[in-house]
Amino acid sequence: MLPLKKYLSIVVFLFLLSCQTEIDEQVNNTQETVTNTSPLTSYLQRVAMVNTVQDNVIDRSTYCTIKLPYTVTVNNEKIAVNTTADYQKVTANINANSYDDDIVKIDFPVTMVYYNYMEKSIPNEADFDSLIDYWNQFPDLLSKINGLNINYPITLNTYNSANQIAGSVSIISDEAFFNFIKNLNSSQYISLKYPISIVDYHNQTKSITSNLDFENAIKYAIDYCPENNVVSFDFNAVITNGSWMIPYYFYDSEKTISYTGYSFVFNSDKSVVATKGTASETGQWNSTIQNGVRELKVNFSSELLGKLNHNWKLFEFNNSQIRLREVTNSTNYLYFEKK
Repeated sequence: MLPLKKYLSIVVFLFLLSCQTEIDEQVNNTQETVTNTSPLTSYLQRVAMVNTVQDNVIDRSTYCTIKLPYTVTVNNEKIAVNTTADYQKVTANINANSYDDDIVKIDFPVTMVYYNYMEKSIPNEADFDSLIDYWNQFPDLLSKINGLNINYPITLNTYNSANQIAGSVSIISDEAFFNFIKNLNSSQYISLKYPISIVDYHNQTKSITSNLDFENAIKYAIDYCPENNVVSFDFNAVITNGSWMIPYYFYDSEKTISYTGYSFVFNSDKSVVATKGTASETGQWNSTIQNGVRELKVNFSSELLGKLNHNWKLFEFNNSQIRLREVTNSTNYLYFEKK
């Protein structure tokens, strides 16, 4: 029979080994565990941003909103904006008559709330106009994803690879979720505890049971919620305008670094030229609509660039960013960003 001290040492060792194995399995499960660079993480942070679209008729900006309550004057009528329902009073006044000026005059001072929950006091109209002009410099900033609301609280399991500490955190609001994601560092891993309840833009409650399920719900909101489609873009016109780089490439694991330094030019004749330094390679590209979803295919012959030859489906895009996804046995991503 083993001495008691040695026996206990073996038990403790096996227990710690078991715990570490479970943690390693959790960290290596790339489909359900995410980091601060994972696509789902950035999408969730945009879901949790401040809702800034609803008062655009007043402030003309999708990146900030005026903090309630305040007062405006429209066509000589003073309107108290105390709740979000009062935005409709402003719209109704504007639509009531086709022959008035419909100018919305804000009674200053007011407090502006940015999409990231930062607040700024605006004392007068001149400062307000300067603020709006500032935000108009960033028309391609990826803004809040509207049409999907999370029912809180939710629970996140966490693991820090730097100190090998695992834990969990309860998130009780959009602001708390936004700031939690903002403060994640490269050594932190998180996984969402499912199921999670959401409300879509039809005001229907749905149960989310996996990361892919969450991504698909976000994709649906991006495509169909009118508040996410204020500006429309032509994909072929966008992709053939200028030079692109790859800021993120994930296929079974992240491989972005392999494409650092490459620039891609998509030509209208369906050729695509990839250049790095003095070397270049010409391939082909094509974009079609399949079952209502836009697809992008590229075809290169070299071993490295040939790894991009997949049937990519468009997730979202604007004038400076194109985000593609492929869902097979795993979920893979290819992002292009304007240089």
